[in-house]
Amino acid sequence: MASSRKVVEFFYDIVSPYSWLAFEVLCRYRNVWNIDLKFKPAYLGGVMHDSGNRPPGMVPNKFHYMTKDLERVAGYFGVPLYPPSNVFEAMFEKGTLNTMRFVTAVAEKEKEGDVLVERVSRELWKRIWSTDQDVTQPASLTEAGLKAGLSANELEEILTLSRSQPIKDKLKSVTQEALDYQCFGFPFTVCHANGKAELFFGSDRFEVMAHCIGEKWVGPHPDKPTSKM
Repeated sequence: MASSRKVVEFFYDIVSPYSWLAFEVLCRYRNVWNIDLKFKPAYLGGVMHDSGNRPPGMVPNKFHYMTKDLERVAGYFGVPLYPPSNVFEAMFEKGTLNTMRFVTAVAEKEKEGDVLVERVSRELWKRIWSTDQDVTQPASLTEAGLKAGLSANELEEILTLSRSQPIKDKLKSVTQEALDYQCFGFPFTVCHANGKAELFFGSDRFEVMAHCIGEKWVGPHPDKPTSKM
């Protein structure tokens, strides 16, 4: 008899490039591992502030390392990640509060399933971390939504919903959920297995994650057969 499926909660903000890497890997493993993947769009700025953490971009040595590392890991994970021309502006001056409210509104409207949340999130990551485009203005959010398969009428409704108090409260609530797990940054993955929650920060813990939930890690591309000597 097959074991019960493990619930994997993925907390993310599209301002985080490492979250995009982890997002794509978990999407690839969704039908490989015995898991139910739950997307949890949240606000990284709130997590950083309330946990007392400092963004790597605010520490020169970390920022220098991150720029080199992202190029390296993007190739490893097979994600078309190219930092925007002004990383500081994109990450810290513009921010993603309204953007993540938009994603939260997509999730609220979708209710059942997460296909649209996945598509919209991916399109937004592409805009900021692949094609160096804005992810904050309504026109930009609309364009991302159209590419994700939403209609113009649906997007108008979602944009209105994203400005409502219930959606603002929902984003705060999910962000607080992450903080309640003692989260200090994204990506942050919570795996519920064997009656306990296993917490993982970053996009470089998949081997340990697999071990903890009783699954097998076969690299970032589980759909590709490994070559034999």
